[in-house]
Amino acid sequence: MKVLLDTNIIIHREASAVFNEDIGTLFGWLDKLHYEKCIHQLTIDEIEKHEDKKVVETFKVKLNNYVLLKTEAPLAPSVQKVSKAQDKTPNDFNDTRLINELANNRVDYLISDDKGIHEKAHILDMDSRVFTIDSFLEKVTTENPDLVNYKTLSVKISYFGDVNLKDIFFDSFREDYNGFDDWFNKKSNDIAYVCLDSDNTLAFLYLKRENEDENYMDITPIFPKKKRLKIGTFKVNLNGFKLGERFLKIVFDNALKQNIDEIYVTLFNKRPEHQRLINLFLEYGFKYWGKKNTPSGEEIVYVRSFVKSVDISNPKFTFPHISLKSDVFMVSIRPEYHTNLFPDSILRTESPQEFEKNETFRNALSKVFVSRSWERNLKSGDIIVFYRTGGIFQGVVTTIGIVESVVTNIKDEKTFINLCKKRSVFSNQELSKQWNYSNSKPFVVNFLYAYSFPHRINGKTLLDLGIIKDVESFPQGFKQISRDDFEKILSNTNTDNNIIVR
Repeated sequence: MKVLLDTNIIIHREASAVFNEDIGTLFGWLDKLHYEKCIHQLTIDEIEKHEDKKVVETFKVKLNNYVLLKTEAPLAPSVQKVSKAQDKTPNDFNDTRLINELANNRVDYLISDDKGIHEKAHILDMDSRVFTIDSFLEKVTTENPDLVNYKTLSVKISYFGDVNLKDIFFDSFREDYNGFDDWFNKKSNDIAYVCLDSDNTLAFLYLKRENEDENYMDITPIFPKKKRLKIGTFKVNLNGFKLGERFLKIVFDNALKQNIDEIYVTLFNKRPEHQRLINLFLEYGFKYWGKKNTPSGEEIVYVRSFVKSVDISNPKFTFPHISLKSDVFMVSIRPEYHTNLFPDSILRTESPQEFEKNETFRNALSKVFVSRSWERNLKSGDIIVFYRTGGIFQGVVTTIGIVESVVTNIKDEKTFINLCKKRSVFSNQELSKQWNYSNSKPFVVNFLYAYSFPHRINGKTLLDLGIIKDVESFPQGFKQISRDDFEKILSNTNTDNNIIVR
């Protein structure tokens, strides 16, 4: 397999200073998979423009480690059409020349963090072959789990004082914040969420509850009085396992429990990891607020309202709140898939150690459910109640999901697998079996993993409450239930009222 690397990737890799901590991981995977690392003549031309000739000569030596594409393909008709409509500058046309090599199948993949290239890839229907560093790492860790030599990956609550501050994970904090080590040591009795691989820190999250009398004079515009949850320290090093989403769920769970009005975060935008977090925050409804002055420089501030509301068209913006005006569906899920998909909904009879290892589908907030149900008229904002099967005494309702979208009339097996593989419990082989199981093709429900019921009610209770009429009526596929029956479930499961919008 040949992978064409954009100039920005090469510069980040070969520069004397580290611009992106994920570069080493990316190149480690390219070597493990024996992919040819290719460069375009454009990369050499770009580097030769550097004013420091010693830098140019140094880079030229390093470029001998790559395979140079010695000829350039003529523009494919589809690429020519896009170029005519999109290209305004020489840089735009250079992007076109790179993606044209892919269009002519001279390389198999293109890796670039350039937005313009990804926009063209989307127009040309080549998204599945053009990757950012982040999305490529997600792809390879999903498709090649045996190549990742991890033992037990898990999120644990830990005292600051028990965390190894000398871990290189914290080097970026030391560079960005004056006196970071002193601040960290003073927090020795405070609690944080930590994800470890052996003794190495992979992710870290510190949350701080702030009351209405908090001093916000260093933030512009100044905050009005509210009960807030501050995301004090948030970094995720590991790519491919959706740990950012997993940690964001922890933020929302704490905000719900503590009856918060607003969540906010302040951060620099100096590094790729900062931009990755900002994109995640924006995806889940955070909005730019302003600036914060600190001894280490000016940070940007993002806020997320946590006042009860529901955005039906984009449930991520108001996650995890649910509306009682939405349609409600119950669906069954088999025990062997249940806790893999919903790790926070683990039963007391199950061993937590079996579900500690990080998997993309476990950590993701946005998940996929595959179904052949006759009922498939779900829509954005609808509510799903998941029923873990096991008979009327051991089968229980455990989890609430919020529908994001439904994909029906899927054209072929490849499309089906691509829709599911990153956020479903099924392997690619299992997805292939699902597709070919019968002439009745499955459809896909994209949903948000919103809430785990504090108290579980079993099938017998569902019968006693009249939510299920008889033993034969337990859901197989999606089964719509009335809002009154849903309120019975909420009441009998001791659901937190803070999640409900009436």
